Amino acid sequence: MAAASSSFTAHIIGSTVPEFSRNPRNGAPFSVRISSSSNSPTTRDELAEGPYCIYVGPIETASKETLEALYRQARDAYYSGDPLIVDDMFDRVELKLRWYGSKCVVKYPRCSLRRQSTYADAEEDLSQVFALASIWILFLAFGSSACLVPVVYTVGLAYQEAFNPGFSYINQAFAFSMLNAILFMALGSVIGYPIASASVKVLEGLWRNDLVALKGACPNCGEEVFAFVKSSQSNNSPHRANCHVCECLLEFRTKFEAL
Repeated sequence: MAAASSSFTAHIIGSTVPEFSRNPRNGAPFSVRISSSSNSPTTRDELAEGPYCIYVGPIETASKETLEALYRQARDAYYSGDPLIVDDMFDRVELKLRWYGSKCVVKYPRCSLRRQSTYADAEEDLSQVFALASIWILFLAFGSSACLVPVVYTVGLAYQEAFNPGFSYINQAFAFSMLNAILFMALGSVIGYPIASASVKVLEGLWRNDLVALKGACPNCGEEVFAFVKSSQSNNSPHRANCHVCECLLEFRTKFEAL
């Protein structure tokens, strides 16, 4: 992976759920103190036990079970009006759980009253990236073969002629073969070089995450949809696609953060 990368949030029709980065940020350890406020008298057992803390440590090394427990408690506390952690920390925990593939952070299509539209979350689809990379690797092999095979053939003819006796009719046949080999090499370069060059550019883009494959549920029918989005796109120019089932127009909106 390249040294410089970017993390982004991806969504369909205006989602705002963060997507994970392949270069996770180092986070400082933190603990969450959970306490309850009540008007009832405190018993001796409660006083002896006191408030308790959940120690998570660095988010990047925390286990899935620990983060899920913290996520549920923080979410319930937020809905009750007494948040436990700041929004940025909550987003980082949610982002890490998405990287783990946790089911507790899955969000389904929902409505936005402000935008008057439905939206759903999108996530990176590595299987589509690997499938696209496999296709372009085949194109790279074909283009490289078209360039290299004529060169190897021409070099072989020249090497063979170097050990042949110098009869005139052999020299004439060799000259004719060399002419055909040079034409074959030129044709192979014209065809193979553009294919190989384009394949290398696409594979480099996939390696640097310049082209990202996304998948998510269609907000209209709920079927899974796919799209390839360039990481250079901004929020003002969303990627548009159509659902292959209900043919509804979809917009993939992304938000990028430089690391």
